[in-house]
Amino acid sequence: MTLSQLSRRTFLSLSGFAALSACASSGIDDGQPPVASGFISGYGPIFDSGYTLPGVPTEYLQGANRRITGTYIGEQAPGTIDVDPYAKFLYFVREGAESVRFPIGVGRAGRAFSGNGTIQLKRKWPGWTPTRNMLRSEPEVYGPFARGIPGGRRSPLGARALYLYKGGRDTYFRIHGTNDLESIGHSGSAGCIRMFNQDIIALYDIVPLGTPVHVRSEAESLRVDPENFGRGVELPPRTVDPDRIYSAEAIANDPPPIFDDPRDGMPANSGNVPL
Repeated sequence: MTLSQLSRRTFLSLSGFAALSACASSGIDDGQPPVASGFISGYGPIFDSGYTLPGVPTEYLQGANRRITGTYIGEQAPGTIDVDPYAKFLYFVREGAESVRFPIGVGRAGRAFSGNGTIQLKRKWPGWTPTRNMLRSEPEVYGPFARGIPGGRRSPLGARALYLYKGGRDTYFRIHGTNDLESIGHSGSAGCIRMFNQDIIALYDIVPLGTPVHVRSEAESLRVDPENFGRGVELPPRTVDPDRIYSAEAIANDPPPIFDDPRDGMPANSGNVPL
């Protein structure tokens, strides 16, 4: 796919190069025709940590809602993660035409922070526990999950998480995977910065500890990317039945992850197995 096939709205920050390229070593493969299995390249089923990670149906990857590699024309230095909660994009800034833009979903916590921080923790298939503030402010939503959810297919943090710190302290701002495919490209009531699991795996693999993160303010988003400002819609609140998390059947169907499985990253040819 050449640059001439891309509209300014599809990727405002692409400019000055002839063709899109994939970064095979990082697992990033974008702008390609659908693969034989019926999934867009880079979004098909894969093996990861003992799980068969389902592919992302093309209906969720329309328009700008897929990762793409190109020339970044924002305001951050190479090596930075630049998050725009209002345009629903995350950029990993690199030199030349090698920057990568990912689509994101943004929860309320993702809009509560702006400015700079640093990635000080990275976790595969992380567990999740609601914070004291979440339990205090919305006990009816988070109270049933006060004991936490272990890492695995039930965890709302998905396949990977990056943890943002500022001044040596945890900001509770997370960039993480999700099984809620519909939320990508939109705003929601819960969570921080959500990504397709295939995208958070790709980002995790190329982002070292110590990576600086910049989260754009509303005014900055309007200045840097006015065409995409306000992309997406506000999704209604969603609740989860605790039995889907804590029942004996749910636990039996969600074994712990197997880290460093030799099949990790390989295409899964056995079909699309729901998480």
